[in-house]
Amino acid sequence: MSATPLASVLFVCVHNAGRSQMAAGFLSHLAGDRIEVRSAGSIPGEQVNPAAVEAMREVGVDIAGRQPKLLTIEAVQASDYVISMGCGDACPVFPGKKYLDWALEDPAGKSVESVRPIRDEIKARVENLISEIDARPEA
Repeated sequence: MSATPLASVLFVCVHNAGRSQMAAGFLSHLAGDRIEVRSAGSIPGEQVNPAAVEAMREVGVDIAGRQPKLLTIEAVQASDYVISMGCGDACPVFPGKKYLDWALEDPAGKSVESVRPIRDEIKARVENLISEIDARPEA
């Protein structure tokens, strides 16, 4: 029996290969089916950043099988929260959505050691987001 998700969240960064993939991985891992999760990029990369994959594997979250996706207007329209991570003006804006901009360092080209603090910051922000969504009044 599947309940309707409390909210839907779209994480957006330029290449959809690092920050947005880690955020989506944490949200899926921590919230399960309670929150619908999407991620996309304004200029998607070829693959998910291997250092991000390894950093997430270290904390028990597998994002190895994910593929960067192109940001679409439909994905934004279908989401309650749109969280950008350095995509600038590429994110379309629609009324009724909650837009957040998470200023996070880009893990592109960095070692696993350098990605760990970014991963940990993303996890803390995702945990806060889950708390915010859980605290929302029922519609």
